[in-house]
Amino acid sequence: MEFAKTPLKVVPTSGNSATAINLTTNGTPAETNNVAMRSAHVKLIVDQMKERDIPAYDGSNYACIGRPSTFRTFKNDLEAVHSYVNDGFQMILHGEIGRSYEGVRFFEQTGVASRGWTNSLSDQAFFFGEDTVMEALVIPEEIRGKIPGDFGRDRGVAWYAMAGYGLVHTDATQARIIEWASVA
Repeated sequence: MEFAKTPLKVVPTSGNSATAINLTTNGTPAETNNVAMRSAHVKLIVDQMKERDIPAYDGSNYACIGRPSTFRTFKNDLEAVHSYVNDGFQMILHGEIGRSYEGVRFFEQTGVASRGWTNSLSDQAFFFGEDTVMEALVIPEEIRGKIPGDFGRDRGVAWYAMAGYGLVHTDATQARIIEWASVA
């Protein structure tokens, strides 16, 4: 996953602070994360993103993607999705579970395996703005059919592409992704 290559990693200060974070810029988290993510952490991460001039994901909000257990402790603090339906249904993106009052839209994902942190209090999450990952296509996606064999009984269809993905900004001063991380 390209997002995990971000040089910006954040953990609670001393590994268990509910009110302070420690940001590293070398791609390695400084401590073991021993606390669940809370609203105070989100506020501090958003402050870091704003201080670093990371552009908002959709022009006015940042985005955060993570496993459901990561958001459990502050999920009730999120502005419910239905609360802003009247402001425009197009603003509700697929998979969104809510929005914080700090201007972050939260998305759950279960397609990437849990990092299995030693304390199981939280899990990896990615806060990001605009211009994160780029796709380079050599051969665009296509469906290919297998040449039949065994008198037409052996058939197959496959999806095929030659593509690559990479972070747009790999330098810490320009990075657009902050990972809620842990040493173990």
